[in-house]
Amino acid sequence: MGFAELGLGDDVLRAVADAGYSDPTPIQEKAVPYVLMGRDVLGCAQTGTGKTAGFTLPMIDILAQGRAKARMPRSLILEPTRELAAQVAESFDKYGKHHRLNKVLLIGGESMNEQIKTMERGVDVLIATPGRLLDLFERGGLILRDVKILVIDEADRMLDMGFIPDVERIVSLLPPLRQTLFFSATMPPEIRRLADAFLSNPKEISVAPPSSAAETVIQKLVVVPHGGGAARGTASGHKEKRAALRGILRHENVRNAFIFCNRKRDVGITCRSLERHGFNAGQLHGDMTQTARTETLDKFRRGDIPLLVCSDVAARGIDISDVSHVFNFDVPTHAEDYVHRIGRTGRAGKEGHAFTLAVPEEGKYVDAIQKLLDRQIERISVEGLTDGELEAAPSSKGRGGRGRRPKAEKPTVPPAGRSRERKPREEADKPVTGLGDHVPAFLLRPVKLSG
Repeated sequence: MGFAELGLGDDVLRAVADAGYSDPTPIQEKAVPYVLMGRDVLGCAQTGTGKTAGFTLPMIDILAQGRAKARMPRSLILEPTRELAAQVAESFDKYGKHHRLNKVLLIGGESMNEQIKTMERGVDVLIATPGRLLDLFERGGLILRDVKILVIDEADRMLDMGFIPDVERIVSLLPPLRQTLFFSATMPPEIRRLADAFLSNPKEISVAPPSSAAETVIQKLVVVPHGGGAARGTASGHKEKRAALRGILRHENVRNAFIFCNRKRDVGITCRSLERHGFNAGQLHGDMTQTARTETLDKFRRGDIPLLVCSDVAARGIDISDVSHVFNFDVPTHAEDYVHRIGRTGRAGKEGHAFTLAVPEEGKYVDAIQKLLDRQIERISVEGLTDGELEAAPSSKGRGGRGRRPKAEKPTVPPAGRSRERKPREEADKPVTGLGDHVPAFLLRPVKLSG
């Protein structure tokens, strides 16, 4: 089936052809006709399936008729992150270039005054993050009673980021008679409850099993040993992981890669460590200004920065089609985030590679991921790493790895000026009861009994 058979107008079809597309993806094929019919849609599709075009294409056709009023958007698209909002805005620019639709991107990091001025001219499409939208509404710069189409995108991510109360408040400000399009990569009970509350007799569309990874992604689990039994996330565990990461980067044919950390602090530490060892790396996290984030992503797209160390702010919505590798420097604590992270590679039918670095204490998170995937991730045990190359044991399937090399023996001669002998610890190991060796003198005095 081609795009022409979906019922789209000629101007939209011309824009799609100009973009180089001829056949719709499964989510587009199933969703577009129902959106054009005015039906509510509940879509469940993993990242990279083309669902953004699945709602932008029919919305452009629908909004081609009508005129927007000042401060009263005709449609509203809610996104959890600035990157996702910017990606949707780009889709409207690409596919709506033969239409005269006014679009506003309402996100943090941009001038509020400029956004208010744009709203005054009338808006057909308002693309916003929840917090910024409510901020503008409370300032009186926005009226929501004329919204005809509401899109809630990446609903499960909204849940993870704590935006659901904001979303519920925003929906309460909209007219009850509207068309609602609700998309989520996963469908946990909380998201299902929201869908039931927001949608009216929706057409349910699912193009892949929830939380499934693309078959084009080759997944590996790298077990990283560390000394001293360091707890998960400690400096010792991360030091060993950084050594393992460098080994894999030198061993693998890495053209470009996302490297995900769980915490913003570790993003900076990992990036600086890579740079000290001669790698060209950049970083991306939520504390950066929007200008800095956009500039970093542009450098990554151009190939000026082949390695991008990032937090989960980049796990969704970064539409870069030819990423060769994804590295989970930290195992994600939510299993669904694993799917979204590795979905940055193996896109558009191309082969991708995903490596997850785990210390033993992260085993419960690995188990949760494998349970979600309903499969075991191929495991590689890493020992005796050097900065030069990865020394890995062959996997149980007989693939990967280069054979384990013996660890270099530690020197038996102690450093100068230090003695290896230590005093016996028997005395120190004896349990201490009461006050220990010292008893105050007044407690040893005899007690005189009167009477």
